[in-house]
Amino acid sequence: MKDATMLPLERLGEEPYASIICYPKSSKAELNRRLRELQRLGVEYLELGGEKQVFNLPVLGKGCVGIVTMARVKGETVALKIRRVDADRSKMQREAALLKKANAVNVGPKLLAVSRNFLVMQFVDGSLLPKWLEKSRGKAQVKTVLHRILEQCWRLDEAGLDHGELSHAPKHVIVNKEAEPFIVDFETASVNRRPSNLTSICQFLFIGSETARKVVEKLGAIDKKAIVAALRRYKTDRSRGNFEKAMEVCDL
Repeated sequence: MKDATMLPLERLGEEPYASIICYPKSSKAELNRRLRELQRLGVEYLELGGEKQVFNLPVLGKGCVGIVTMARVKGETVALKIRRVDADRSKMQREAALLKKANAVNVGPKLLAVSRNFLVMQFVDGSLLPKWLEKSRGKAQVKTVLHRILEQCWRLDEAGLDHGELSHAPKHVIVNKEAEPFIVDFETASVNRRPSNLTSICQFLFIGSETARKVVEKLGAIDKKAIVAALRRYKTDRSRGNFEKAMEVCDL
């Protein structure tokens, strides 16, 4: 990502950087604990860049659990998720375990390291799916990307891991510069509820969202009733055959 500001660890004790590490408000004791964690994780620099803003500083993302920024580990750019001090969870290990389960079926950015307050992941340099669709894309490339997204959702269903946020997913799919999609942000994922990744993403892509309208612009009219019927069959019997029939109905 261009124009990122590089901050060595010793600068992170200064404001407003300290309040990013301890968002939304830093304390000296918590900041010192977190700086030591970053050292143990091998983080050399924080890289500030992205389309979101925290204290007028650019970051990759901001949510109820954490702030996502770029960082450098062994000279490589990574994504760093920082647990908010007011988050509804006390540590990041559960999310790391869920991401690791997704990685086991080749879904999501690769988990690199975890500590109590930080998650270190592969940095996906790309655009969120709705923005990616807005750019001039050939029909064949759009079909390929959507096919890969649905295949990833099938693998998550098979693994018994429900992402939980894919029916409204403008922030949960990133397409990199090689047109490879990544499903991201497993903080609300679960292995304790029935997986509905494929049905949820199809609703988002083809039926009830602004992104669905953009998909129609790229691919042409889609038979929504046929898609709903195919998804009902899949929901009743989550077989590979029913998955492939749903793909056919989606013309993928």
